Amino acid sequence: PFFVNRGGLPVDEPTWERMWRHVGRIHPEGERVAQRIRGAADLPKIPIPSVPAFQPSTPIPERLEAVQRYIRELQYNHTGTQFFEIKKSRPLTGLMDLAKEMTKEALPIKCLEAVILGIYLTNNMTTLDRFPISFKTHFSGNYFRHIVLGVNFGGRYGALGISRREELMYKAPVFRTLSELIFDFEEAYRRCWHTLKKVKLGHCVSHDPHSVEQIEWKHSILDLDKLTREDFRKELERHARDMRLKIGKGAGPPSPTKDRKKDVSSPQRGQASPHRRNSRGDRRPSGEKKPADSKAMPDLNGYQIRV
Repeated sequence: PFFVNRGGLPVDEPTWERMWRHVGRIHPEGERVAQRIRGAADLPKIPIPSVPAFQPSTPIPERLEAVQRYIRELQYNHTGTQFFEIKKSRPLTGLMDLAKEMTKEALPIKCLEAVILGIYLTNNMTTLDRFPISFKTHFSGNYFRHIVLGVNFGGRYGALGISRREELMYKAPVFRTLSELIFDFEEAYRRCWHTLKKVKLGHCVSHDPHSVEQIEWKHSILDLDKLTREDFRKELERHARDMRLKIGKGAGPPSPTKDRKKDVSSPQRGQASPHRRNSRGDRRPSGEKKPADSKAMPDLNGYQIRV
């Protein structure tokens, strides 16, 4: 049943090829088995989870619960095959296209896919700050890694994600500080006999789905073997303070063109506002001239407008 999507339709070719190669490696007649499953007409219809939709009046905590329910309904991927290839270096717009594919295919996911999906489903919640939180733990001689999407709404911290363990995924936004949230995860790991070794914290993710900036996955790397308990708490609160300062410096989420290096170095920028130049009303065909104004107009011949 993992070789068709939840509507009973074949998955797209790239995803199907990845699954077929995996089956071929572990089964001598992998291709024949896969084709037989793919063409079976008597497979039970698995319901497709509905992407959550919200009224403007729906409170943010309720929206987060609905997003988490949707992620949980996709189920954790226990197959050993990564259905969606996620490269952390991709720009945000490419990762959002991949998240849209996840909602279309409705296949089981793992923790990193859940983070990308969580960002995609909360992009319209502009009062919600989102940032990645990565964990490295040790158990029985082995190291394990996990990631969730940290959220901050109204000064309260929480998390979205998916895991084999219920206590290592969703956290309602009720924690007063970032350190309280991380300590709660640490206690959850302790109950699973895991020892927390490292925590990596990223910066806030833009709400612009077309942004070409990359997600900052590890702005702060905290090694618990080198930090006392109090120093660990101070570093967590320092990171929370850095995020607040970064958000406070800007009037809103970064635009897709504002942060590009070639725009920053453009001699045409001058004193003019980059937001006005990116507005819809200022975009004109190349052959159309702008009406003369009493103020001197900048020369836009060297300025590239991207859509």
